[in-house]
Amino acid sequence: MRTRTPMLVPFGGRTTALVLALALGGCASLRSDPAANAPAPLATPAQWSAATASAQPIALAQWWQRFNDPTLTGLVTQALQANTSVKSAQAALRQARAQRDAQAAANGPSIGASASAQRSQNGNADGNNRFQAGFDASWEPDIFGGNRATLDASEASARAAAASLGDVQVSLAAEVAAAYIELRGLQTRLQIAQRNLAAQQDTLQITRWRVQAGLASSLDLEQAVVSTEQTRAQIPALQTGIGQSLNALAMLTGQAPGALQGTLGSAAAIPAPPADLALAFPADTLRQRPDLRAAEEQLNAARARLSAAEAARYPSFRLSGSLGLSALTLGTLTDGASVLRSLLASVSAPLFDGGALRAQAQAQQAAVDQSLAGLQGTALTALKEVEDALLALRGDRERLARQQAAAEAAANAELLARQRYQSGLIDFRTVLDTQRSLLGAQDSVASTQATLSADHVRLYKALGGGWTPDADTAAPR
Repeated sequence: MRTRTPMLVPFGGRTTALVLALALGGCASLRSDPAANAPAPLATPAQWSAATASAQPIALAQWWQRFNDPTLTGLVTQALQANTSVKSAQAALRQARAQRDAQAAANGPSIGASASAQRSQNGNADGNNRFQAGFDASWEPDIFGGNRATLDASEASARAAAASLGDVQVSLAAEVAAAYIELRGLQTRLQIAQRNLAAQQDTLQITRWRVQAGLASSLDLEQAVVSTEQTRAQIPALQTGIGQSLNALAMLTGQAPGALQGTLGSAAAIPAPPADLALAFPADTLRQRPDLRAAEEQLNAARARLSAAEAARYPSFRLSGSLGLSALTLGTLTDGASVLRSLLASVSAPLFDGGALRAQAQAQQAAVDQSLAGLQGTALTALKEVEDALLALRGDRERLARQQAAAEAAANAELLARQRYQSGLIDFRTVLDTQRSLLGAQDSVASTQATLSADHVRLYKALGGGWTPDADTAAPR
Protein backbone atom coordinates (compact mmCIF):
# COMPACT_ATOMS: atom_id res chain seq x y z
CA MET A 1 0.00 0.00 0.00
CA ARG A 2 1.38 3.39 -1.00
CA THR A 3 0.14 6.72 0.35
CA ARG A 4 0.44 9.81 -1.81
CA THR A 5 0.49 13.27 -0.31
CA PRO A 6 -0.08 16.05 -2.85
CA MET A 7 1.41 19.46 -2.30
CA LEU A 8 -0.07 22.36 -4.25
CA VAL A 9 2.34 25.21 -4.94
CA PRO A 10 1.03 28.58 -6.13
CA PHE A 11 2.38 29.72 -9.47
CA GLY A 12 4.00 32.69 -7.84
CA GLY A 13 6.34 30.27 -6.02
CA ARG A 14 7.50 28.58 -9.24
CA THR A 15 11.11 29.66 -8.64
CA THR A 16 11.16 27.93 -5.27
CA ALA A 17 9.60 24.82 -6.79
CA LEU A 18 12.16 24.76 -9.59
CA VAL A 19 15.03 25.00 -7.12
CA LEU A 20 13.47 22.19 -5.10
CA ALA A 21 13.18 20.03 -8.22
CA LEU A 22 16.79 20.61 -9.17
CA ALA A 23 17.91 19.80 -5.66
CA LEU A 24 15.93 16.57 -5.69
CA GLY A 25 17.37 15.65 -9.08
CA GLY A 26 20.85 16.36 -7.79
CA CYS A 27 20.44 13.78 -5.03
CA ALA A 28 21.57 11.49 -7.73
CA SER A 29 21.81 8.02 -6.55
CA LEU A 30 21.39 6.75 -3.14
CA ARG A 31 21.02 3.29 -4.72
CA SER A 32 23.64 0.65 -4.14
CA ASP A 33 26.30 0.21 -6.80
CA PRO A 34 26.04 -3.27 -8.36
CA ALA A 35 29.78 -3.30 -9.00
CA ALA A 36 30.38 -3.06 -5.27
CA ASN A 37 28.99 -6.58 -4.91
CA ALA A 38 30.96 -7.99 -7.83
CA PRO A 39 32.32 -11.50 -7.21
CA ALA A 40 35.96 -12.40 -7.31
CA PRO A 41 37.09 -13.12 -10.89
CA LEU A 42 37.19 -16.72 -12.00
CA ALA A 43 40.65 -18.22 -11.58
CA THR A 44 42.09 -19.07 -15.00
CA PRO A 45 45.29 -20.98 -15.79
CA ALA A 46 48.36 -19.03 -16.84
CA GLN A 47 48.56 -20.92 -20.15
CA TRP A 48 47.00 -23.83 -22.00
CA SER A 49 48.16 -27.24 -20.87
CA ALA A 50 48.12 -28.68 -24.40
CA ALA A 51 50.08 -25.90 -26.12
CA THR A 52 52.42 -23.05 -25.39
CA ALA A 53 50.69 -19.69 -25.36
CA SER A 54 51.97 -16.88 -27.52
CA ALA A 55 52.23 -13.24 -26.60
CA GLN A 56 51.17 -12.31 -30.16
CA PRO A 57 47.98 -14.24 -30.93
CA ILE A 58 46.56 -14.39 -34.43
CA ALA A 59 43.52 -12.38 -35.48
CA LEU A 60 40.37 -14.47 -35.18
CA ALA A 61 37.67 -12.18 -36.58
CA GLN A 62 37.83 -13.88 -40.02
CA TRP A 63 39.78 -17.04 -39.26
CA TRP A 64 38.28 -18.94 -42.23
CA GLN A 65 40.46 -16.89 -44.58
CA ARG A 66 43.51 -18.66 -43.11
CA PHE A 67 42.50 -21.83 -44.99
CA ASN A 68 43.21 -20.03 -48.30
CA ASP A 69 40.04 -21.40 -49.87
CA PRO A 70 37.99 -18.72 -51.70
CA THR A 71 34.96 -21.01 -51.86
CA LEU A 72 34.94 -21.44 -48.09
CA THR A 73 35.32 -17.69 -47.59
CA GLY A 74 32.41 -17.00 -49.93
CA LEU A 75 30.16 -19.52 -48.19
CA VAL A 76 30.85 -18.11 -44.72
CA THR A 77 30.33 -14.55 -45.93
CA GLN A 78 27.02 -15.45 -47.55
CA ALA A 79 25.86 -17.36 -44.47
CA LEU A 80 26.60 -14.42 -42.17
CA GLN A 81 24.44 -12.24 -44.39
CA ALA A 82 21.55 -14.53 -45.30
CA ASN A 83 21.17 -17.10 -42.52
CA THR A 84 17.83 -16.91 -40.72
CA SER A 85 19.40 -17.32 -37.27
CA VAL A 86 21.56 -14.25 -37.86
CA LYS A 87 18.55 -12.24 -39.02
CA SER A 88 16.61 -13.31 -35.93
CA ALA A 89 19.49 -12.33 -33.62
CA GLN A 90 19.80 -8.97 -35.40
CA ALA A 91 16.10 -8.33 -34.87
CA ALA A 92 16.46 -9.23 -31.19
CA LEU A 93 19.32 -6.75 -30.90
CA ARG A 94 17.26 -3.98 -32.51
CA GLN A 95 14.43 -4.76 -30.11
CA ALA A 96 16.71 -4.63 -27.06
CA ARG A 97 18.20 -1.33 -28.14
CA ALA A 98 14.77 0.16 -28.79
CA GLN A 99 13.64 -0.92 -25.33
CA ARG A 100 16.75 0.68 -23.87
CA ASP A 101 16.00 3.95 -25.67
CA ALA A 102 12.39 3.85 -24.51
CA GLN A 103 13.49 3.37 -20.90
CA ALA A 104 15.97 6.24 -21.20
CA ALA A 105 13.23 8.52 -22.53
CA ALA A 106 10.88 7.52 -19.73
CA ASN A 107 13.39 8.68 -17.12
CA GLY A 108 13.24 12.29 -18.31
CA PRO A 109 10.40 14.82 -18.03
CA SER A 110 7.35 14.42 -20.23
CA ILE A 111 5.51 17.31 -21.86
CA GLY A 112 2.13 17.14 -23.58
CA ALA A 113 -0.22 19.54 -25.32
CA SER A 114 -4.01 19.46 -25.46
CA ALA A 115 -6.85 21.47 -26.93
CA SER A 116 -10.63 21.13 -26.69
CA ALA A 117 -13.83 22.85 -27.72
CA GLN A 118 -17.16 22.22 -25.91
CA ARG A 119 -20.74 23.41 -26.41
CA SER A 120 -23.41 22.63 -23.81
CA GLN A 121 -27.10 23.53 -23.52
CA ASN A 122 -29.57 23.01 -20.70
CA GLY A 123 -33.23 22.87 -21.72
CA ASN A 124 -34.37 25.99 -23.58
CA ALA A 125 -31.54 28.13 -22.24
CA ASP A 126 -28.97 29.53 -24.58
CA GLY A 127 -26.03 27.26 -25.32
CA ASN A 128 -22.62 27.84 -23.76
CA ASN A 129 -19.25 27.42 -25.40
CA ARG A 130 -15.89 26.67 -23.77
CA PHE A 131 -12.48 26.58 -25.43
CA GLN A 132 -9.36 25.26 -23.76
CA ALA A 133 -5.70 24.86 -24.74
CA GLY A 134 -2.64 24.16 -22.66
CA PHE A 135 0.54 22.26 -21.84
CA ASP A 136 1.12 19.59 -19.20
CA ALA A 137 4.51 18.56 -17.81
CA SER A 138 5.58 15.95 -15.27
CA TRP A 139 8.80 14.57 -13.89
CA GLU A 140 9.71 11.94 -11.33
CA PRO A 141 13.03 12.73 -9.58
CA ASP A 142 15.08 9.56 -9.23
CA ILE A 143 16.06 10.02 -5.61
CA PHE A 144 16.89 6.41 -4.78
CA GLY A 145 18.11 5.37 -8.23
CA GLY A 146 15.33 2.97 -9.15
CA ASN A 147 14.78 4.47 -12.61
CA ARG A 148 18.51 4.62 -13.26
CA ALA A 149 18.85 0.97 -12.24
CA THR A 150 16.06 0.00 -14.62
CA LEU A 151 17.87 1.85 -17.40
CA ASP A 152 21.12 0.09 -16.47
CA ALA A 153 19.30 -3.24 -16.80
CA SER A 154 18.03 -2.26 -20.26
CA GLU A 155 21.51 -1.20 -21.35
CA ALA A 156 23.02 -4.46 -20.09
CA SER A 157 20.31 -6.42 -21.90
CA ALA A 158 21.12 -4.58 -25.12
CA ARG A 159 24.81 -5.42 -24.75
CA ALA A 160 23.86 -9.04 -24.01
CA ALA A 161 21.79 -9.11 -27.21
CA ALA A 162 24.78 -7.78 -29.16
CA ALA A 163 26.98 -10.50 -27.68
CA SER A 164 24.31 -13.11 -28.44
CA LEU A 165 24.38 -11.98 -32.06
CA GLY A 166 28.14 -12.50 -31.99
CA ASP A 167 27.64 -15.96 -30.54
CA VAL A 168 25.30 -16.83 -33.41
CA GLN A 169 27.90 -15.57 -35.90
CA VAL A 170 30.67 -17.60 -34.26
CA SER A 171 28.60 -20.79 -34.26
CA LEU A 172 27.38 -20.23 -37.81
CA ALA A 173 30.85 -19.65 -39.27
CA ALA A 174 32.13 -22.79 -37.57
CA GLU A 175 29.13 -24.83 -38.74
CA VAL A 176 29.56 -23.69 -42.36
CA ALA A 177 33.28 -24.45 -42.31
CA ALA A 178 32.70 -27.88 -40.73
CA ALA A 179 30.04 -28.77 -43.32
CA TYR A 180 32.29 -27.61 -46.17
CA ILE A 181 35.25 -29.61 -44.86
CA GLU A 182 33.03 -32.66 -44.50
CA LEU A 183 31.86 -32.21 -48.09
CA ARG A 184 35.40 -32.02 -49.46
CA GLY A 185 36.44 -34.98 -47.31
CA LEU A 186 33.61 -37.12 -48.66
CA GLN A 187 34.40 -36.09 -52.23
CA THR A 188 38.05 -37.03 -51.73
CA ARG A 189 37.09 -40.39 -50.24
CA LEU A 190 34.75 -40.97 -53.21
CA GLN A 191 37.62 -40.37 -55.62
CA ILE A 192 39.80 -42.81 -53.66
CA ALA A 193 37.08 -45.45 -53.75
CA GLN A 194 36.55 -44.95 -57.49
CA ARG A 195 40.31 -45.24 -58.20
CA ASN A 196 40.57 -48.40 -56.13
CA LEU A 197 37.48 -49.80 -57.80
CA ALA A 198 39.07 -49.25 -61.20
CA ALA A 199 42.22 -51.04 -60.05
CA GLN A 200 40.21 -53.93 -58.63
CA GLN A 201 38.23 -54.22 -61.86
CA ASP A 202 41.50 -54.51 -63.77
CA THR A 203 42.60 -57.23 -61.35
CA LEU A 204 39.24 -58.97 -61.78
CA GLN A 205 39.66 -58.98 -65.56
CA ILE A 206 43.18 -60.41 -65.24
CA THR A 207 41.84 -63.10 -62.93
CA ARG A 208 39.16 -64.08 -65.47
CA TRP A 209 41.82 -64.47 -68.15
CA ARG A 210 43.95 -66.60 -65.86
CA VAL A 211 40.99 -68.82 -64.98
CA GLN A 212 40.19 -69.30 -68.65
CA ALA A 213 43.83 -70.19 -69.29
CA GLY A 214 43.81 -72.65 -66.41
CA LEU A 215 46.37 -70.65 -64.44
CA ALA A 216 44.00 -69.70 -61.59
CA SER A 217 41.12 -71.33 -59.80
CA SER A 218 37.47 -70.31 -59.62
CA LEU A 219 38.06 -69.45 -55.96
CA ASP A 220 40.42 -66.66 -57.01
CA LEU A 221 37.75 -65.33 -59.36
CA GLU A 222 35.04 -65.32 -56.69
CA GLN A 223 37.33 -63.58 -54.23
CA ALA A 224 38.10 -60.89 -56.82
CA VAL A 225 34.36 -60.39 -57.37
CA VAL A 226 33.75 -60.08 -53.62
CA SER A 227 36.49 -57.47 -53.21
CA THR A 228 35.26 -55.46 -56.20
CA GLU A 229 31.62 -55.43 -55.08
CA GLN A 230 32.54 -54.45 -51.52
CA THR A 231 34.39 -51.41 -52.84
CA ARG A 232 31.54 -50.62 -55.20
CA ALA A 233 29.09 -50.71 -52.26
CA GLN A 234 30.94 -47.84 -50.53
CA ILE A 235 30.26 -45.44 -53.41
CA PRO A 236 26.48 -44.93 -52.90
CA ALA A 237 26.99 -44.21 -49.19
CA LEU A 238 29.63 -41.60 -49.98
CA GLN A 239 27.40 -40.04 -52.65
CA THR A 240 24.55 -39.84 -50.15
CA GLY A 241 26.78 -38.09 -47.64
CA ILE A 242 27.90 -35.62 -50.31
CA GLY A 243 24.31 -34.77 -51.18
CA GLN A 244 23.40 -34.24 -47.55
CA SER A 245 26.42 -31.99 -47.01
CA LEU A 246 25.41 -29.90 -50.02
CA ASN A 247 21.89 -29.55 -48.61
CA ALA A 248 23.25 -28.53 -45.22
CA LEU A 249 25.45 -25.85 -46.78
CA ALA A 250 22.55 -24.56 -48.84
CA MET A 251 20.38 -24.23 -45.74
CA LEU A 252 23.14 -22.50 -43.76
CA THR A 253 23.63 -19.96 -46.53
CA GLY A 254 19.91 -19.22 -46.78
CA GLN A 255 19.25 -21.20 -49.98
CA ALA A 256 16.99 -24.07 -50.94
CA PRO A 257 18.37 -27.63 -50.90
CA GLY A 258 20.06 -28.47 -54.18
CA ALA A 259 21.03 -24.87 -54.95
CA LEU A 260 24.75 -25.58 -54.52
CA GLN A 261 24.90 -28.76 -56.61
CA GLY A 262 26.20 -26.94 -59.65
CA THR A 263 28.87 -24.90 -57.85
CA LEU A 264 30.09 -27.42 -55.25
CA GLY A 265 29.23 -30.72 -56.90
CA SER A 266 32.67 -31.12 -58.43
CA ALA A 267 35.35 -32.53 -56.16
CA ALA A 268 38.05 -30.27 -54.73
CA ALA A 269 40.85 -30.61 -52.22
CA ILE A 270 40.19 -30.63 -48.49
CA PRO A 271 40.95 -27.14 -47.08
CA ALA A 272 44.39 -27.32 -45.52
CA PRO A 273 44.68 -25.82 -42.03
CA PRO A 274 47.32 -23.13 -41.47
CA ALA A 275 50.70 -24.33 -40.29
CA ASP A 276 51.16 -21.60 -37.68
CA LEU A 277 48.88 -21.38 -34.68
CA ALA A 278 49.52 -18.73 -32.03
CA LEU A 279 47.16 -18.95 -29.08
CA ALA A 280 46.06 -16.18 -26.78
CA PHE A 281 46.33 -16.61 -23.05
CA PRO A 282 43.30 -18.18 -21.36
CA ALA A 283 42.17 -14.89 -19.79
CA ASP A 284 42.27 -13.17 -23.20
CA THR A 285 40.25 -16.01 -24.70
CA LEU A 286 37.55 -15.60 -22.07
CA ARG A 287 37.27 -11.91 -22.91
CA GLN A 288 36.96 -12.72 -26.62
CA ARG A 289 34.16 -15.28 -26.43
CA PRO A 290 30.73 -13.75 -27.11
CA ASP A 291 28.83 -16.25 -24.97
CA LEU A 292 30.86 -15.18 -21.94
CA ARG A 293 30.22 -11.52 -22.71
CA ALA A 294 26.50 -12.25 -22.99
CA ALA A 295 26.53 -14.11 -19.66
CA GLU A 296 28.41 -11.22 -18.05
CA GLU A 297 25.89 -8.68 -19.32
CA GLN A 298 23.01 -10.84 -18.14
CA LEU A 299 24.61 -10.79 -14.70
CA ASN A 300 24.91 -6.99 -14.88
CA ALA A 301 21.25 -6.74 -15.87
CA ALA A 302 20.22 -8.96 -12.96
CA ARG A 303 22.18 -6.79 -10.52
CA ALA A 304 20.58 -3.64 -11.89
CA ARG A 305 17.12 -5.15 -11.49
CA LEU A 306 18.02 -6.02 -7.91
CA SER A 307 18.91 -2.36 -7.29
CA ALA A 308 15.61 -1.30 -8.84
CA ALA A 309 13.71 -3.75 -6.61
CA GLU A 310 15.46 -2.39 -3.54
CA ALA A 311 14.74 1.22 -4.56
CA ALA A 312 11.03 0.39 -4.92
CA ARG A 313 10.86 -0.04 -1.14
CA TYR A 314 11.64 3.67 -0.61
CA PRO A 315 9.44 6.73 -1.18
CA SER A 316 8.95 8.11 -4.67
CA PHE A 317 8.47 11.75 -5.66
CA ARG A 318 6.72 13.38 -8.58
CA LEU A 319 6.49 16.95 -9.89
CA SER A 320 3.81 17.97 -12.38
CA GLY A 321 2.40 21.21 -13.64
CA SER A 322 0.18 22.68 -16.28
CA LEU A 323 -0.20 25.97 -18.11
CA GLY A 324 -3.31 26.56 -20.15
CA LEU A 325 -5.97 28.88 -21.50
CA SER A 326 -9.71 28.61 -20.92
CA ALA A 327 -12.41 30.96 -22.28
CA LEU A 328 -15.99 31.00 -23.46
CA THR A 329 -15.09 32.46 -26.85
CA LEU A 330 -12.15 32.14 -29.15
CA GLY A 331 -11.63 35.87 -29.08
CA THR A 332 -11.01 35.97 -25.35
CA LEU A 333 -8.87 32.82 -25.31
CA THR A 334 -5.68 34.85 -25.48
CA ASP A 335 -6.81 37.29 -22.81
CA GLY A 336 -4.56 37.29 -19.77
CA ALA A 337 -7.56 36.59 -17.54
CA SER A 338 -8.05 33.18 -19.15
CA VAL A 339 -4.66 31.78 -18.11
CA LEU A 340 -4.72 28.72 -15.82
CA ARG A 341 -1.62 27.63 -13.91
CA SER A 342 -0.96 24.76 -11.54
CA LEU A 343 2.01 23.03 -9.98
CA LEU A 344 1.77 19.79 -8.03
CA ALA A 345 4.41 18.04 -5.97
CA SER A 346 3.58 14.63 -4.51
CA VAL A 347 5.28 11.90 -2.56
CA SER A 348 4.22 8.30 -2.06
CA ALA A 349 5.66 5.63 0.17
CA PRO A 350 4.80 1.99 0.82
CA LEU A 351 3.35 1.41 4.27
CA PHE A 352 2.07 -2.16 4.12
CA ASP A 353 2.20 -4.57 1.18
CA GLY A 354 2.32 -7.92 2.93
CA GLY A 355 6.03 -8.31 2.16
CA ALA A 356 5.57 -8.17 -1.62
CA LEU A 357 8.40 -5.70 -2.24
CA ARG A 358 10.78 -7.63 -0.01
CA ALA A 359 9.88 -10.85 -1.83
CA GLN A 360 10.54 -9.18 -5.18
CA ALA A 361 13.98 -8.08 -3.99
CA GLN A 362 14.70 -11.62 -2.81
CA ALA A 363 13.61 -12.99 -6.18
CA GLN A 364 15.97 -10.60 -7.94
CA GLN A 365 18.79 -11.63 -5.60
CA ALA A 366 18.16 -15.24 -6.58
CA ALA A 367 18.27 -14.17 -10.25
CA VAL A 368 21.67 -12.57 -9.61
CA ASP A 369 22.96 -15.78 -8.01
CA GLN A 370 21.62 -17.79 -10.94
CA SER A 371 23.28 -15.50 -13.50
CA LEU A 372 26.55 -15.66 -11.59
CA ALA A 373 26.49 -19.46 -11.57
CA GLY A 374 25.71 -19.44 -15.28
CA LEU A 375 28.65 -17.14 -15.97
CA GLN A 376 31.04 -19.35 -14.03
CA GLY A 377 29.73 -22.46 -15.78
CA THR A 378 30.13 -20.84 -19.19
CA ALA A 379 33.70 -19.87 -18.36
CA LEU A 380 34.59 -23.41 -17.31
CA THR A 381 32.98 -24.79 -20.46
CA ALA A 382 35.03 -22.36 -22.57
CA LEU A 383 38.28 -23.49 -20.97
CA LYS A 384 37.35 -27.13 -21.49
CA GLU A 385 36.46 -26.61 -25.16
CA VAL A 386 39.81 -25.01 -25.92
CA GLU A 387 41.75 -27.71 -24.08
CA ASP A 388 39.79 -30.48 -25.82
CA ALA A 389 40.38 -28.89 -29.23
CA LEU A 390 44.13 -28.60 -28.56
CA LEU A 391 44.33 -32.22 -27.45
CA ALA A 392 42.45 -33.34 -30.58
CA LEU A 393 44.78 -31.29 -32.77
CA ARG A 394 47.88 -32.83 -31.27
CA GLY A 395 46.55 -36.37 -31.52
CA ASP A 396 45.23 -36.03 -35.06
CA ARG A 397 48.45 -34.50 -36.33
CA GLU A 398 50.42 -37.48 -35.08
CA ARG A 399 47.82 -39.91 -36.38
CA LEU A 400 47.87 -38.32 -39.85
CA ALA A 401 51.64 -38.58 -40.09
CA ARG A 402 51.49 -42.30 -39.29
CA GLN A 403 48.61 -42.91 -41.70
CA GLN A 404 50.37 -41.11 -44.55
CA ALA A 405 53.42 -43.32 -44.06
CA ALA A 406 51.17 -46.41 -44.00
CA ALA A 407 49.34 -45.30 -47.17
CA GLU A 408 52.62 -44.82 -49.04
CA ALA A 409 53.81 -48.28 -48.03
CA ALA A 410 50.42 -49.80 -48.95
CA ALA A 411 50.57 -48.24 -52.42
CA ASN A 412 54.03 -49.72 -53.03
CA ALA A 413 52.92 -53.11 -51.74
CA GLU A 414 49.81 -53.14 -53.95
CA LEU A 415 51.84 -52.28 -57.03
CA LEU A 416 54.38 -55.02 -56.35
CA ALA A 417 51.65 -57.57 -55.61
CA ARG A 418 49.85 -56.94 -58.91
CA GLN A 419 53.09 -57.15 -60.90
CA ARG A 420 54.10 -60.42 -59.25
CA TYR A 421 50.61 -61.90 -59.60
CA GLN A 422 50.62 -61.15 -63.31
CA SER A 423 53.96 -62.94 -63.48
CA GLY A 424 52.59 -65.91 -61.52
CA LEU A 425 54.99 -65.47 -58.62
CA ILE A 426 52.38 -65.07 -55.83
CA ASP A 427 48.85 -66.25 -55.19
CA PHE A 428 45.75 -64.10 -55.54
CA ARG A 429 45.08 -63.79 -51.81
CA THR A 430 48.15 -61.60 -51.44
CA VAL A 431 46.81 -59.26 -54.14
CA LEU A 432 43.45 -58.99 -52.41
CA ASP A 433 45.06 -58.24 -49.06
CA THR A 434 47.25 -55.48 -50.48
CA GLN A 435 44.34 -53.88 -52.33
CA ARG A 436 42.18 -53.87 -49.22
CA SER A 437 45.03 -52.39 -47.20
CA LEU A 438 45.59 -49.68 -49.79
CA LEU A 439 41.93 -48.68 -49.87
CA GLY A 440 41.72 -48.61 -46.09
CA ALA A 441 44.95 -46.62 -45.70
CA GLN A 442 44.04 -43.99 -48.30
CA ASP A 443 40.52 -43.64 -46.93
CA SER A 444 41.90 -43.18 -43.41
CA VAL A 445 44.29 -40.47 -44.63
CA ALA A 446 41.45 -38.54 -46.28
CA SER A 447 39.24 -38.89 -43.20
CA THR A 448 41.98 -37.75 -40.85
CA GLN A 449 42.84 -34.79 -43.08
CA ALA A 450 39.21 -33.65 -42.87
CA THR A 451 39.17 -34.29 -39.12
CA LEU A 452 42.35 -32.25 -38.64
CA SER A 453 40.89 -29.30 -40.54
CA ALA A 454 37.69 -29.61 -38.51
CA ASP A 455 39.80 -29.61 -35.33
CA HIS A 456 41.11 -26.17 -36.31
CA VAL A 457 37.56 -25.00 -36.89
CA ARG A 458 36.50 -26.20 -33.44
CA LEU A 459 39.53 -24.51 -31.90
CA TYR A 460 38.77 -21.19 -33.59
CA LYS A 461 35.20 -21.43 -32.36
CA ALA A 462 36.35 -22.26 -28.82
CA LEU A 463 38.66 -19.25 -28.91
CA GLY A 464 35.72 -16.99 -29.78
CA GLY A 465 36.74 -16.34 -33.38
CA GLY A 466 34.30 -15.25 -36.05
CA TRP A 467 32.91 -11.97 -34.74
CA THR A 468 33.99 -8.40 -34.03
CA PRO A 469 32.80 -6.91 -30.74
CA ASP A 470 31.09 -3.58 -31.32
CA ALA A 471 31.23 -0.54 -29.10
CA ASP A 472 28.38 -1.75 -26.89
CA THR A 473 30.14 -4.96 -25.88
CA ALA A 474 33.76 -3.89 -26.10
CA ALA A 475 33.48 -1.04 -23.61
CA PRO A 476 34.89 -1.89 -20.18
CA ARG A 477 32.40 -2.26 -17.37
